[in-house]
Amino acid sequence: MLLAFALIVLSIAWRIATVDLPALANFTPLMALTFCGAVYLRDKRLWLVPFVALTLSDLYIDRHYAATFHYEWSLTGAVLRAACFAAAVSFGLMVARRRSWLNLLSGTIGGSLFFYLVTNTASWIGDIAYTHDPAGWWQAMTVGHSEFPPTLWFFRNTFVSDLVFTGIFSVAMEWAARRAGRASLLAKRATA
Repeated sequence: MLLAFALIVLSIAWRIATVDLPALANFTPLMALTFCGAVYLRDKRLWLVPFVALTLSDLYIDRHYAATFHYEWSLTGAVLRAACFAAAVSFGLMVARRRSWLNLLSGTIGGSLFFYLVTNTASWIGDIAYTHDPAGWWQAMTVGHSEFPPTLWFFRNTFVSDLVFTGIFSVAMEWAARRAGRASLLAKRATA
């Protein structure tokens, strides 16, 4: 439980620290922890760690955006983000059934794309600043609101951070397995 608490605190601190650094917006370990937790960890209680960190850091970030940009997140948006994280658990479980480095990479890319498409499409649907036509959807997918960095920057940071943190977590898990004298966790087939 100490590890779970440490991960929650570090993840919250990371997200809050990057709020005022637009170059690092959405560069966070949370999605990778969610995905890798389902790939590697059998204790399902630990799968909740990223959800707790997401919820607690969202509370701060929402207040920051409201004060700075007069833009508040909605409960629907928070639920949608949590649903995308739940999808990352599903992607991780699929990878856990057929473990390989290629499947790990595919799951990471799939999770990033899924999050980007779902959250930006939901913004396009629910935000009156976007016209409800293909041009408005394209705006939501590429440039977003003028007071924020382009949404493609957010996607770039999400994509790169998912790759980096999944890589770090996976290498750490592989190293721990080898150090304990066990075979590669990704080469081993999980039993159903």
